[in-house]
Amino acid sequence: MDGLLSFLDMGGYAAFVWPCFALAAVLMTWVFVGSHRELKQRERRMAQLRALSPRRRRGDAGEETAS
Repeated sequence: MDGLLSFLDMGGYAAFVWPCFALAAVLMTWVFVGSHRELKQRERRMAQLRALSPRRRRGDAGEETAS
């Protein structure tokens, strides 16, 4: 138990270390949630665009064939 308390004390720097860990965890969670929301929003938008566009067959995209 003494080893755990010593670890949590961080050699006297616990007042600086643990808030930094907490801030990093909050920021990483914020970035993850924001990225996940944006991904879902873009996926919905892509599905809407695909529903509006006519179906294309392979090769109908206006590609020129090299002779």
